[in-house]
Amino acid sequence: MESKKFLLQEREIPQAWYNIIPDMASKPLPLIHPATKQPLTAEDLYPIFSKAASQQELNTTDRWIEIPGEVREMYRIWRPTPLVRATGLEKLLDTPAHIYFKNESVSPVGSHKLNSAIAQAYYCKQEGVTNITTETGAGQWGAALSLAAKHFGLELAVYMVKISFNQKPYRRSIMQTYGAEVISSPSMSTKAGRKIITNQPNYQGSLGTAISEAVELAMSTPNCKYVLGSVLNHVALHQTVIGLEAEKQMEMAGEYPDVVVACFGGGSNFSGLAFPFLRHKLNGDHAATRFVAAEPASCPKLTRGIFQYDFGDEAGYTPLIPMFTLGHNFQPANIHAGGLRYHGGGAIISQLKHDNLIEAVDIQQLDSFKAATIFARSEGIIPAPESSHAIAATINEALKCKVAGESKTILFNLSGHGLIDMTAYDRYFANDLANHEVTAQEIAQSTKDLEKIL
Repeated sequence: MESKKFLLQEREIPQAWYNIIPDMASKPLPLIHPATKQPLTAEDLYPIFSKAASQQELNTTDRWIEIPGEVREMYRIWRPTPLVRATGLEKLLDTPAHIYFKNESVSPVGSHKLNSAIAQAYYCKQEGVTNITTETGAGQWGAALSLAAKHFGLELAVYMVKISFNQKPYRRSIMQTYGAEVISSPSMSTKAGRKIITNQPNYQGSLGTAISEAVELAMSTPNCKYVLGSVLNHVALHQTVIGLEAEKQMEMAGEYPDVVVACFGGGSNFSGLAFPFLRHKLNGDHAATRFVAAEPASCPKLTRGIFQYDFGDEAGYTPLIPMFTLGHNFQPANIHAGGLRYHGGGAIISQLKHDNLIEAVDIQQLDSFKAATIFARSEGIIPAPESSHAIAATINEALKCKVAGESKTILFNLSGHGLIDMTAYDRYFANDLANHEVTAQEIAQSTKDLEKIL
């Protein structure tokens, strides 16, 4: 019986990742070399990323990209992840909606981030790389890459955004347990970090700053590559195992989602759940399905940013990315959803948003924690602050169904659990958290110097 169960699980794990670009009528605009202003080639990316990741980043023709056997072997530890009908939440909300969630919190590190961390670490190892660098906000990506790096025998340095470094010490401990070096960013270990600290001694950091430091270290260290946890196309590609599994599981449940929801920082978990379902809409089926990205009101790039070429980091080391952005110098408020404090969206998602194929909503911090508490008390799982934004958006959709008397099927991504975020919950229950609103003047100021290429 046990062997049959094992084989069933093996068959359910996708054999290939889904690349959405071939199905898009309007392709994402190309990444641009900041010096030449010409579209990037894979070779331009080789000094920073692994060759395989660079080639996947620019692949616009192959709809399916095979998952390497060794990567699939590691996926088998926790994949496929459960698809759960949230009957407790439905009952509490008294809604006719059917609510499902894909539970990515069951991975060894408690989030979806391991899906891409394993793949990227594998490609680096195959290339003979010995050292890798990365950034992390809340620490979910850093924890995932720390485990993947240890498995493949790679040395890892993680630049962790300072505010999260201090707010989330146990995430730092997890990374150190797996053997990674964790540096609070901005730091004095890089030119980019020293410049920021000199200009703003009390700056609490951002993902853009941490990316600058990680890229600089990778470029100045022999046999070292930079590994990214969100935003870029190859990361979105690896995460599609989520939606490909969910697609089969929804079919087993006899339903198809009318609304697909995920939180949004740079786009990794939203892409992972949404893209496999979105391909049907792009091909003319299930045209009425809506796709909703839920971002924090304090970092509202999709809802209030501008569609423009911008750097992916603060120092300007990365290629120029066509994105909805608040400006690479934007300094987000110190909310507890550290993984969503990024100034821009990935090129694919930005193009989809530009073409009105996906929607975006902004969620206030207090509303996200209220939704998290409702979910925990009805479903028993304490969600990560990032995932709580998707839950808040899902609750809003379910309540609309209640008012309209419509029975819609809503699917959202529970991208991670919050068991290491309990200090944030403590502050919420103590009424020690606040909402943060970005003014139009702040957005205008942070975007005014962007070079107008579009």
